Order: sequence, then structure tokens, then C-alpha cells
Amino acid sequence: MAKAPHLRVVAAVIARGERYLITQRRPQAVLPGLWEFPGGKVEEGETDAQALKREVSERVGVEVDVAACIGRRTHDYDGYSVDLALYQATIVGAVEPKAVRVADCRWVTSGEFEKYRFPAADQATMDLLLGIKRG
Repeated sequence: MAKAPHLRVVAAVIARGERYLITQRRPQAVLPGLWEFPGGKVEEGETDAQALKREVSERVGVEVDVAACIGRRTHDYDGYSVDLALYQATIVGAVEPKAVRVADCRWVTSGEFEKYRFPAADQATMDLLLGIKRG
């Protein structure tokens, strides 16, 4: 039996005060319409930080400084698995994120997360993040 594809994915937890930046997947994307922290797939030969900078720039048009990895989760979906690494990141300069290669982007408080539908892998890391926030 063939081994399911294993994707390395990175996501940025970008905070501004008590709000976090989340993005909505485009209608043609896998898991369309769901919300997530901005990020994407790590390409061959890229470090997590390089991938995160590229993905955030492509998706919301801002440059970020990548800080510590604050959580890792592997989640099995139907036919593939995702190794998601969550990093703290800050936007460089006074640039406002905008939806470039995403359907929408919003600043929300951790208390508002439950109003948005997230993919399963993100939900696990969000629970971890909320645990960190309470700590």
C-alpha cells in the first residue's frame, strides 16, 4: 500500500494587541472557506522560516520576522497527513495585511476563534495556543 503524502506546513501567529491575524481559504482551495493562521507548504530546500516569509508575503502582502516555534502537530486527513509548525511572527513596518491569495483576512481576539471554522490541524494548534495564552 502506498504511503500517504506527508506535507510540511508552516503557519504564522501574528498578534497585534489582543488580536490575531487569520485568513480564509479561497473557494478553489483544499478545505475551501475555512479559516487559518496565514502560511502554507514548505517547498523543497526551504527552511520553515523561509517558507513562512514567502507564504505570508504571497497570501497577505506583508513581510514578517519569524520568531520561536510555539507548537507542532501532525494531523492525518483523508489520503494525506500534515505536519503543521506554528511560529510567532511580527509584521515588518506599518503595513496592513490584505487578502492577496486568500479569500479574506481579519484581526480577531482568541475569544472570537470559535465563530470561525478552522481545519482540524489548525484547531489542535489553536487549542495549544489558547493554553499558552492562559499560561
